[in-house]
Amino acid sequence: MPNITVSLTDTENKSLEYATVSVQDWSDNALTNRARIAKDEIISLLVAHCNANDIAIATGEDAQVTQAYDLEVVKTAAARNAEVSPPE
Repeated sequence: MPNITVSLTDTENKSLEYATVSVQDWSDNALTNRARIAKDEIISLLVAHCNANDIAIATGEDAQVTQAYDLEVVKTAAARNAEVSPPE
């Protein structure tokens, strides 16, 4: 499991302490909720692709996200950006 580290300035941290009881809990919630939204989008795209192409859908969300990448139904944001503007 990846460990994500975020650095804030003292002012940014103080500002977030004004807005939330726990900066760590808020950060954890923001990341996990955005990941949930992306997972739901990926699975939706996978189901549509598999139904349109008579492909058996993998069992379980982890397997479905992996299958979506394996079938190239989805790509990372970095890969999509590279396709639009290749590195110089």
